Amino acid sequence: MRTDTRDIVSVSDAAKNFSRYASEVAEGRSIVIVRNNEPTAALVPLDRMDRLDKLDELEEDLLLWGIALARTITDSGERHSLEDVAAEFGVDLDDDGESIEEH
Repeated sequence: MRTDTRDIVSVSDAAKNFSRYASEVAEGRSIVIVRNNEPTAALVPLDRMDRLDKLDELEEDLLLWGIALARTITDSGERHSLEDVAAEFGVDLDDDGESIEEH
């Protein structure tokens, strides 16, 4: 997102002129709000917000896909039963408290 310096406003100005800025945002303008000379928030059109939400979802999907791919590539085919894993970690599957024995 490219931001023109005219699109940067202070928190106090944004509060004072919120209605005007909301109208401008509805027309497609994006506004960065700064507090103490630090960007802290942005007012963006809903279509841009929807696009950002979709990009977040796609990023998460891509990360999960990458993990699945890495696991598929490195899978040796060896499998372990729940009982074997529980025994390895000292977990008694018959115990309701799931106590762990020290090795």
